[in-house]
Amino acid sequence: MARVLIVEDEEQVRVLAESYLREQGHQTVTAATPVEALAALDVAAGIDLIFVDVGLRDDPHAGLNLASEARRRHPNLKVLYVTGQSVTDGMRAMMVERSALLEKPYTVEQLQTALIVHFEIRARAR
Repeated sequence: MARVLIVEDEEQVRVLAESYLREQGHQTVTAATPVEALAALDVAAGIDLIFVDVGLRDDPHAGLNLASEARRRHPNLKVLYVTGQSVTDGMRAMMVERSALLEKPYTVEQLQTALIVHFEIRARAR
């Protein structure tokens, strides 16, 4: 199980991701903006993974910039990018090392697979 910071500006998507991750036994912290996310990282101890939408609000690269700053502050932080936009080579170049990308719309099975395959983060045993 992991402690996950979910950064998503669309409330419904954020609530669904949080619900799924909690159901799987993960602890979650949520944020709707990069400012909220960085504040959460500073006060919430032990965040393992940041689950971040690439485009937040009106900035199509806000999530990329946030992940870069978050990794600068916490070098071992794992990053799972999610996006509903077309991924360009320029966007890929901005992604931090040892990260993964999940395209919207995704299923809970795809999310679970991404956590296991890319980060070896498993749900609690049932």
